Amino acid sequence: MTNVITHSLFTDFDIDLFKSGKHYRLYEKFGSHIETVDGVEGTYFAVWAPSAKQVSVIGDFNHWVDGEFNLNVRWDSSGIWEGFIPSVGKGNLYKYKIHSNINNYVSEKADPYARRCEHPPKTASVVWEDKYNWDDKSWMHTRKKNNALDAPYAVYEVHLGSWRKKGKENRSLSYFELADELVSYVKEMNFTHVEFMPIMEYPYDPSWGYQITGYFAPTSRFGYPEEFKYLVDKFHQNEIGIILDWVPSHFPEDAHGLGYFDGSSLYEHPDKRKGYHQDWKSLIFNYGRNEVRSFLISNAIFWLEQYHADGLRVDAVASMLFLDYSREDGEWEPNIYGGNENLDAVLFLKELNEEVYKSFPDVQTIAEESTAFPMVSKPTFMGGLGFGMKWMMGWMHDTLDYFSKDTIYRKHHQNEITFSLTYAFTENFMLPLSHDEVVHGKKTILGRMPGDEWQRFANLRLLYGYMFTHPGTKLLFMGSELGHYEEWNFQKSLDWNLLEFYPHKNTQNYFKDLNQFYKTTPALFEKGFSEDGFEWVSYDDSENSVISYIRKGNNPKDDMLVICNFSPQTLENYKIRVPRKGKLLEVFSSNHQKYGGSGIVNVEKITIKKQPKKVNEYSAILVLPPLGISILKFC
Repeated sequence: MTNVITHSLFTDFDIDLFKSGKHYRLYEKFGSHIETVDGVEGTYFAVWAPSAKQVSVIGDFNHWVDGEFNLNVRWDSSGIWEGFIPSVGKGNLYKYKIHSNINNYVSEKADPYARRCEHPPKTASVVWEDKYNWDDKSWMHTRKKNNALDAPYAVYEVHLGSWRKKGKENRSLSYFELADELVSYVKEMNFTHVEFMPIMEYPYDPSWGYQITGYFAPTSRFGYPEEFKYLVDKFHQNEIGIILDWVPSHFPEDAHGLGYFDGSSLYEHPDKRKGYHQDWKSLIFNYGRNEVRSFLISNAIFWLEQYHADGLRVDAVASMLFLDYSREDGEWEPNIYGGNENLDAVLFLKELNEEVYKSFPDVQTIAEESTAFPMVSKPTFMGGLGFGMKWMMGWMHDTLDYFSKDTIYRKHHQNEITFSLTYAFTENFMLPLSHDEVVHGKKTILGRMPGDEWQRFANLRLLYGYMFTHPGTKLLFMGSELGHYEEWNFQKSLDWNLLEFYPHKNTQNYFKDLNQFYKTTPALFEKGFSEDGFEWVSYDDSENSVISYIRKGNNPKDDMLVICNFSPQTLENYKIRVPRKGKLLEVFSSNHQKYGGSGIVNVEKITIKKQPKKVNEYSAILVLPPLGISILKFC
């Protein structure tokens, strides 16, 4: 009697979809599934290994002995091995022992579809299922409004392992602890969304999660899968959306991972020019292979469906789009039209976004794309890639370069702070100040600011104020709101002790109020991706290093006048042209004493006067605080 009972979850239609690259729920079939077959309890296993001559399941239930539980290969040339093993159940450890037809290659692989993995550095998969009862019905019912492109979108980017540590052992918080401490903090700080750096299982801590081996399993570093669901649930119950970093661009060569899975280049492209990333020493998915596209799109759908994620931030899109990405001449091969675009990757990304928005029209996909590739955030029916948003990397680089300059030189670089508005509406842009900007010797955001201590913090407040009034959604990496001195270190907690000192506590309070002001000011988000939502007042006062603009919402009564003084001089009696008569009332200033400012603000209503001898031209006179942003409403 065989130790493996013939059994299958696949229908002929499943197989046809899988072979054609159109099966987007593969996690329902592949992997390990606890079943009862003919009254016998056990686990069904299914794995894709077309170049294998033998696949057996080894685990703690059979002392990891090869050949005892050999899976059956399907007859339909799908390359799928499957079978039911009695008495194997929840919590059992396992791997696939694969004997290849290629060079007699033998490997022990973790399950690509495993729902849970051992705690690194251990590498086995774990048979798992959970029956978590979600309590976020209210959020899921209304999230279309909260996730819309005309809604406020202020994202707090978090590395779960280092946000806060516990005790002398420097222990990371568990999912349960994060559900208490992180959720309450994000809510207190008035963010609308939180973004997790990759939480899919990964073997190497210094990769920060960007080298994934367990694509369907939340990392076991912080708890069980259902405990991660509890964390997501708690955020939703507090009306905070969840964005997950998702990495379809590359994967590591670790022996238990996807690389050379069955002795062949199964998941990776067989041509090193397309299948190996030299910078990251990792393998690149073969986007032209149907089954690989099904794997990746199924994975995206999995996190949206099973874990109620509200969005996916897709990592390293530029590296996927271009065949010559980080390659010299001779290290890449042009596509069939002679260009450098990876046509297979382009089609994959379009297919991904089409399926995501078809199945979940109330979520967002966000591309980390650093080039001028056109129409990244335009619909596929228009020829775009179909993302909801794209990171505005040009804005980030220009803005940080400008702010790092000594204030005396800024008047010579006025174009750096205004240039982003020449292309701000070509895409649905998200403004990112992410983890990448506070590591590897780049300094912290505060560390880039020039001047004495007061000026540095004033510059920081001005930068954030400018960011939150600039068109587009916002993303801030954890710790930046504290005014961190030291670069982010994934092995350490954020420096929460800084809050004992006024400059840092004031900065945190400023960001809390700035977030709240942004969320409750329709002019700052209702037309954030439209030219109709922005109007220059003055972009050429380089002598004073001042810019001013109007942000507009659906109702003209909500319009806001924004004035940024990038110099350390107080500008008394500053005359500014405005497009209408009436009065102005200052509703937000970065220079309030409660934020550490000097207290120079516009307290009284300011009368708008008609320009003499000029038709329909008006002006107002006000005071501009040093290194400050002033926001005024028309009344």
